[in-house]
Amino acid sequence: MKRFTRRALLFLVFLLVLQLAVGVTTALAEPGWHVVRWGETLYAIGRMYGVDPYYIAAVNGLPNPNYIQGGQWLFIPGPGPGPGPGPGPGPGPGNYIVQPGDTLSGIAWRFGTTVWAIAQANGIWNPDRIYVGQWLYIP
Repeated sequence: MKRFTRRALLFLVFLLVLQLAVGVTTALAEPGWHVVRWGETLYAIGRMYGVDPYYIAAVNGLPNPNYIQGGQWLFIPGPGPGPGPGPGPGPGPGNYIVQPGDTLSGIAWRFGTTVWAIAQANGIWNPDRIYVGQWLYIP
């Protein structure tokens, strides 16, 4: 009987610690600077701050979002659709907000430019991965 109560107590302590850990990680962190810890991924960092990881990569000019290092500093923008990389504070000539159904090739055709030019100007490494509400600078 003693052994059962000890196991039950350890199990309850484990559940309490697990609940506390989950509660801490689900709270969104404040935008600002983030120092990458060993083993972190851009996806996990994006979830922690409530920001799309591709947006974090674009803002920081990361050529490969799968390659970040421990000790690296990243600027984490706010979760709202702020101005994207490129000149100009928000909508206006040279800026475009991605709408539902948009593709990078369709946007390039509409503005008379190339997919590569838009991708390079915005730090996009995968032209098939744009999202609704994303700010694009159109060169």
